[in-house]
Amino acid sequence: MINNDVLRSLRYMLDLGDKHVVELVHLADPAFDVDPAQVHDFLRRDDEPLFVACPDAVLARVLDGLILHCRGRDDAQPQRAPEARITNNLVLKKLRVAFQLKDVDMHAIFDAAGFPLSKPELSALFRQPDHKNYRPCGDQLLRNFLKGLTTRLRTP
Repeated sequence: MINNDVLRSLRYMLDLGDKHVVELVHLADPAFDVDPAQVHDFLRRDDEPLFVACPDAVLARVLDGLILHCRGRDDAQPQRAPEARITNNLVLKKLRVAFQLKDVDMHAIFDAAGFPLSKPELSALFRQPDHKNYRPCGDQLLRNFLKGLTTRLRTP
């Protein structure tokens, strides 16, 4: 899935402004330089003239910042470097960690989006890429997860 689509979904899901997205980036990496104007350009539609593709480095820091915001910083763990390449599986994994979702929660989210998964299908998404049962997360799968998570978080 395109990083900009993931960023737009997160922004809508959590009702974040451009400044909040910048705060998430700086929470993960204070030395990383991004400003609200850049974030605004990342959030533009693909057909708009000032649209800018969101780099993997920015999305990785937004997701890491979301984890730190939701769960807090663990000083016992060493600071990891952000991933150079973001995949749909990694986005799914980071959102699962940020919102502390268990398997039951994940199944409920997929069911709410009208995209039920079996237990083996779900566990295959979180395996290491070199594992024989690893399954890459497709765009449709991630899109449905984001849709279900949005429904879960925005419903009063």
